[in-house]
Amino acid sequence: MADETNQLRVRLVTPERTLFEHGASAVELPGKSGYMEVLFGHAPLLTELGAGDVTVHGGPDGPDSVSRYNVSWGFAEVLPDRVTVLASDALKPEEIDVDRAETQLVRGQKLWNEAGESEEAYTEALRVIAEAEAKLATAAEKQ
Repeated sequence: MADETNQLRVRLVTPERTLFEHGASAVELPGKSGYMEVLFGHAPLLTELGAGDVTVHGGPDGPDSVSRYNVSWGFAEVLPDRVTVLASDALKPEEIDVDRAETQLVRGQKLWNEAGESEEAYTEALRVIAEAEAKLATAAEKQ
């Protein structure tokens, strides 16, 4: 059995609910510039999250278990012994509505095509597209 003293305390919350709160051996986070892995003893860090999966290794189902949660933006606070993820939205893979995510992707592509010279419109289109693509990728993994 893993040494409980070298466990991260991981908490994943949204404004509506707490999705995960348990010990883990590692957690992968979708940072704004790419994925990062956090292990026990990590240097303190506050980072902005993008759209993607928070992957928790060694959660409540045992040391070899892996839990995934799709998040859409937010922040993560990393301390040597704990990780707190504050996400705007987070879903378990089975909660993802694929049809809705596909509609969101089409909407994002439409926003992209209509953005014209507006940097803000392109940024919003990219946000919508990234969120939809991340949801579709998470849903595809569960099958």
